[in-house]
Amino acid sequence: MRMYSARPGGRRYHPVLDRARSSTSGALALLAGGVLALALGGLGELHAGWFRYAAFAGLAALLGASSRPTAAPVIGLAAWLCCNAFAEHRHGELGWAGAAPEFGHYLLFTAAALAPALVAALPRRVVRVEALAAPVRRTFAR
Repeated sequence: MRMYSARPGGRRYHPVLDRARSSTSGALALLAGGVLALALGGLGELHAGWFRYAAFAGLAALLGASSRPTAAPVIGLAAWLCCNAFAEHRHGELGWAGAAPEFGHYLLFTAAALAPALVAALPRRVVRVEALAAPVRRTFAR
């Protein structure tokens, strides 16, 4: 009976990858957010409309794909901080437009990080084993 076979190097072998923790993901998100803000500034898209949100949401999704699902709120907060400080306002100053818009931006970045993190956290494969009945032993009294 062949129950399960997968060899390293084969097409069906997918090892479980270690995901980054919340602290590591948050540090990477802050660093990558600063680099993205510099890149957007060089392109002249820093204070443009929807493009800055799409860029930071894409960054959050990239970082979320290699992180644990519990790191998504930290990645979302780091992306919101960088977007708010460098893309919406000038000179690294945090601005407050009200609770609803700022919370909506935070939810956008958190959802962008959480979606690929949840997909990556799904089990790679299900090993199916049939339940075999235990052999019945017959004992004869002598």
